[in-house]
Amino acid sequence: MTVATPRRTDTERGTPRPERVVVLALDGVYPFELGMPSRILGAADGRYEVLTCSVDGGPVRTSADFGITVEHGPEALEGADTVVVAAVSPSRVSADLPDAVAAALARIRPGARVVSICTGAFVLAAAGLLDGRRATTHWQVSDAFRRMFPRVDLDPDVLFVEDGRMLTSAGAASGVDICLHLVRQDHGSELANKVARRCVVPPFRDGGQAQYIEQPVPQQGAASTAATRAWALERLAEPLALADLAAHARMSRRTFARRFQDEVGLSPGRWLIQQRVVRARHLLEASDLSVDQIAGQVGFATGASLRQHLHAAIGVSPQTYRRTFQQAR
Repeated sequence: MTVATPRRTDTERGTPRPERVVVLALDGVYPFELGMPSRILGAADGRYEVLTCSVDGGPVRTSADFGITVEHGPEALEGADTVVVAAVSPSRVSADLPDAVAAALARIRPGARVVSICTGAFVLAAAGLLDGRRATTHWQVSDAFRRMFPRVDLDPDVLFVEDGRMLTSAGAASGVDICLHLVRQDHGSELANKVARRCVVPPFRDGGQAQYIEQPVPQQGAASTAATRAWALERLAEPLALADLAAHARMSRRTFARRFQDEVGLSPGRWLIQQRVVRARHLLEASDLSVDQIAGQVGFATGASLRQHLHAAIGVSPQTYRRTFQQAR
């Protein structure tokens, strides 16, 4: 996790100005992913100004049967607080950048936050921006990514990755996840949840890409673990064991663990820890409860256990996390 970037202020009145987000549309862009930042960040009560640009200010060919026109050229990148590189057709990616794309990316100011959606990670990697960093992209192109960019620590199992000022997301709808993460990071869970409700999307998706990878169709009548996950979320404060979850689902522990892994992409134990950390983060942001009190409410045995799991998940202590989001609010 990184500390929230201070809001820009109007130099004359000292009032906060919206975060400027510039989305770079390249030839072959997917229209769905291109529109995500504007739709999600645009629902955040005016906290963001979203612009779209191309490498030359001209029209852009999309991956669909239509083109688009944009209002801005690459100069818009110079004033961006956050730059988003939208996904492009896999047929457009390569280990080398066209000169115009490289020149456009060179306009990004030092310290700006840079985000990619899906195959946009190829563009950042080709520019050398991901060397030595952890990143992700769509699971279907992960092998090609590794071959092209061996210096990048690729994790194809997650929905998005944050490594310093570089953020990368997986395929398609994970662009929604990373945009909500930006809102959550900048302004806290309350606003992020409000944006998610307005856009009718989940505020936080658990698991990783494993749950979306093509797998054999389950046998007809095979039970799902969804009801048990919902049941567990209402009882996070309790010491839930695999046996408890399997009993609720009316499965053997072995069958439940296998089916859970297939559906969610995580083991039941890892999923429970993840959900407890998510709940703890919300309480750190939205309440004045002590760390020990929060630990008890989310099912960690002690405050020390909460500190350990929070640090493992996002790299900061509860006090640092709370201070960051108090400043953001």
